[in-house]
Amino acid sequence: MKNTLKKALALVCTAGMAAGMMTAPVMADDAGKSLSICIITSSGVDDGSFNQDCYNGILAFLEDHDDCTVSDIKEGDYAQLVPTVEKSAGDFDVFVLPGFNFAAIGDIVKSNPDKYYIVVDSTIQDSEGNPVTADNVYTMTFKEEESGFFAGLAAALTTTSNKVAVVNGMAFPSNVNYEFGFMSGVNYANMNFGTTAEIVELPSYAGTDLFGNNVGGNYVGDFADEATGKVVGEALIEEGCDVIFVAAGASGNGVFTAAKEASGVYVIGCDVDQYDDGVSGDGNVILTSVLKVMHSNVTKQLEAIYDGTFAGEDALLGADTDSTGFVSEEGRHQLSEDAVEKMTACYELLKAGEICPASSTQYAVDDFPGLN
Repeated sequence: MKNTLKKALALVCTAGMAAGMMTAPVMADDAGKSLSICIITSSGVDDGSFNQDCYNGILAFLEDHDDCTVSDIKEGDYAQLVPTVEKSAGDFDVFVLPGFNFAAIGDIVKSNPDKYYIVVDSTIQDSEGNPVTADNVYTMTFKEEESGFFAGLAAALTTTSNKVAVVNGMAFPSNVNYEFGFMSGVNYANMNFGTTAEIVELPSYAGTDLFGNNVGGNYVGDFADEATGKVVGEALIEEGCDVIFVAAGASGNGVFTAAKEASGVYVIGCDVDQYDDGVSGDGNVILTSVLKVMHSNVTKQLEAIYDGTFAGEDALLGADTDSTGFVSEEGRHQLSEDAVEKMTACYELLKAGEICPASSTQYAVDDFPGLN
């Protein structure tokens, strides 16, 4: 196992290392004011996954507030995402910003205290790299390693070739969390449920995290590159993988296509229930989907802004707030009854803190609380 996976950087679960900082509500006098909302994304609000779930949270809010509006801006150049927020500051009341690339909006936030910012998947910092917390900002990060863990369990409990893999977009912390969580789940199943699944990694697609560490895995290098996603998917299938967890945004659609063109290959969806995206002729390639529940949390914060109870916070969300999990609804997955039973039992252990999968910041995939 690679050295980067051997580091145990903390002795407590992720939940204990990032407690949210609650501040006083802001602009309560504006309660009931109609809101102009803007969501800015790099790959559109119709990616069928991460961005779309955030957008759906806005749409759910608008259903009950017809005096409010939403505009979506797609900016494919990652370097222009933060400048797009800055130049749009005077046009909207609320910004919903999905993705790690919005981490550097700290100066913008401080310069526009009368605007609200809901940032998904990152905390924020100023131009000098200093952390920023502010009354007008709610950041939500997630314990993606929890959902990745269930993907690993599902893969190990289902594979018949005993070869499984995870495909990611870019090696941002959230994606590395998914990767390490997946590997943790496979290792847990192998140790506790008698499975013998092997995790396949393609060296030519290994990821490099923000600190320059090689984190392995299979990284497309983008969240909107379906062509490369298909190439990676085909390469893994050629290696014998029959279950592939896909955490790659719109790039993951290419992996789905590769699975549909193959035979006997399942994919595991990410962030939202992707069962409908798995339809292939009379069949479906989706084994299950693991969840990062953004929509309800986005809706909740918009409601708070509208009714004047909003409070700035850096929130870390997981199973304990029903913000991670997996799809077990009848007709929306193809897991065996045995797999669902085992995964459900593990969910309770995880929710209770008895299982803490490895993440980008703590524990190793072969040495985490609850593994033995």
